[in-house]
Amino acid sequence: MSFAPQLADGQRSQILIGGPAQAQPTLLFETNRLQIEAPNWSLDGKTLYLNGNGLLWALDVATPESGLRQIDYDALPELNNDHVLDPDGEHIFLSANDGHIYRAALTGGAAERVTPDDGMWHFLHGVSPDGKRLAYVELKEFGDPGQLAVLPVSGGEVKRPDTGNAHLDGPEWSSDGQWIYYNTEAFTTAPGHAQLARIHDTSGAVERLVTSGTVDWFPHLSADNGSAAYISFPPGTLGHPGNLDVEVIVVSPEDWSTPIQRYPVFGGQGTINVNSWSPDGTRFAFVAYPIA
Repeated sequence: MSFAPQLADGQRSQILIGGPAQAQPTLLFETNRLQIEAPNWSLDGKTLYLNGNGLLWALDVATPESGLRQIDYDALPELNNDHVLDPDGEHIFLSANDGHIYRAALTGGAAERVTPDDGMWHFLHGVSPDGKRLAYVELKEFGDPGQLAVLPVSGGEVKRPDTGNAHLDGPEWSSDGQWIYYNTEAFTTAPGHAQLARIHDTSGAVERLVTSGTVDWFPHLSADNGSAAYISFPPGTLGHPGNLDVEVIVVSPEDWSTPIQRYPVFGGQGTINVNSWSPDGTRFAFVAYPIA
């Protein structure tokens, strides 16, 4: 069975570029051939990596008119939109629809499974700045609340920081390695009402970043910790579905309650699931899915 989302009739995937100094996003690339999701910006600033139709694709930032290039992997299960680059700039960690996380070269070829065969689902979101640990969402069955898990890439004990029993998603480190940022439903009893939070690496008290009436997901910090972006769903949204009017919001990590830029788009799932900041921290990529 395929979990890969597909575009509706008349729908397009648009890769947009925004940033703290950019009042309106610019269109980098669009296609009506497949639903592409969740850009990662390469360490050298030249390439965006995205998933679509269960596969990984590359797009040259300088020449987007050249189109998407598929990266071929050997015997790798169908991919979802949880993928994060290895800090070495040469590899990528990939969540697959068999519930496991893999490490592979950006050039393709063989892929190595890194998550334990523990009967859990593993959805990747963060890699520590030194590349030695993964932060992912762990759950036993779909419908269970997701919990934060931290795994050494080389193997070893999985740590599960105490963030409460409410659903959690999107955990990723700040570039200095001091904090793990994520969204959580722990602050309210309203169903699905995710808010942004952080915890000091893997221990300590949970700190709420902003209080809002919207459903806020996927906080992403720039590499210089100077800017951040997240996606805001309408009040009452359950989970992070697609095909909704949402906003991608840019803030300072010193003040999450004051938007610097707001980008309304038709999207949601796939728009900004993983960190998509450029290496210089001046801009980031996200995806919209307008319907004609």
